[in-house]
Amino acid sequence: MAVDTAIDQYRVLGNPIHQSKSPNIHSAFAEATGQHINYQAQLVAEDAFEATVKAFFESGGKGLNVTVPFKQRAFAMAQILSPAAQKAEAANTLYVNPQGQLVADNTDGMGLVRDICHNLGGELKAQRILVLGAGGAVRGVLQPILAQRPAQVVIANRTHSKALDLAASFTDLGLIEAVPMAQLQGPFDWIINGTSASLAGDLPPLPAGLLTNTSRCYDMMYSAQTTVFNAWALGQGAAAADDGLGMLVEQAAQSFNLWRSVLPPTAEILLALRSELRKQI
Repeated sequence: MAVDTAIDQYRVLGNPIHQSKSPNIHSAFAEATGQHINYQAQLVAEDAFEATVKAFFESGGKGLNVTVPFKQRAFAMAQILSPAAQKAEAANTLYVNPQGQLVADNTDGMGLVRDICHNLGGELKAQRILVLGAGGAVRGVLQPILAQRPAQVVIANRTHSKALDLAASFTDLGLIEAVPMAQLQGPFDWIINGTSASLAGDLPPLPAGLLTNTSRCYDMMYSAQTTVFNAWALGQGAAAADDGLGMLVEQAAQSFNLWRSVLPPTAEILLALRSELRKQI
C-alpha cells in the first residue's frame, strides 16, 4: 500500500473489509473540517492483526478503526481503556497517547445514541427500552444507552442465558434485566434490534403487544431496502422505524473527534450515503 507518509495516516482494519464505507465517510469529514489526512481500508489476515496494529503505529500512523472480527483483540491489545471500551469488552477505535500508550475506545454506542437523539429527534431518558440480541453489537451500546437514564432496559435473546450474563454486567449502571422472549410484556417506548438476523430475512420469535402507535423502533443494521425488523415494526403499528446508517456515520464522527479534536458535521454525508443506498434498490 503506497502512501504519502507526510500526511497523517488512518486505517480501518477488518476481514472482510471491501464493503466498508469508512474511507468515504472520513474523507468527507476531513474535507468538511479542513483536516489533511489519508484514510484507507485494509484487509488483515486473521492471524496478522496484532502485528499489523503494531507496525502501523511504529511507522507513525495516527489512528485505527477496527471492525469484525477484531474488536475484542483490539481491546485486549490496549494499555489504556476508555469506560466505553471497558464495558463493551471491545474496541473500534485505537490511537497512541502522548505517553506512547495504546488507547482503545468504543464509539458504537455513542454513535447510536447521537443518531437517535440528534438526527432522529428521539428521547431515551425515562423510556422503557427493549434491546434484542446479546452479542458484541449489543454489549457495545448498552453503556451509552444506560447513561441516558431510561426508565428500564430489557434484553431479550434467543439464548436466554446469554442475555442474563450480559444484563448482569451492566446492573451497576441502571435498571436492566433479561427476559425470555416468550415472556416479554409490552408496551415498550423503543425496541432496538442488535441482531443481524433481519438482514437474512429472519426475525426473533417476538410476541404480540410489544408496541403502541407511539413506540419507535431502530435496527442497528442497515440496507438499501427496509430491513425485515423495521418492516415488522411498521406492520405492528410503530410510529417510526429507522435503520443504523446514521449510527455508522455518528460512530465514525466520534472516532474522528478522538483523533483530530474536532467533531465533524454529519448531516451532509448521511444524506449522501442514504442517496447512494437508494440507487441500489
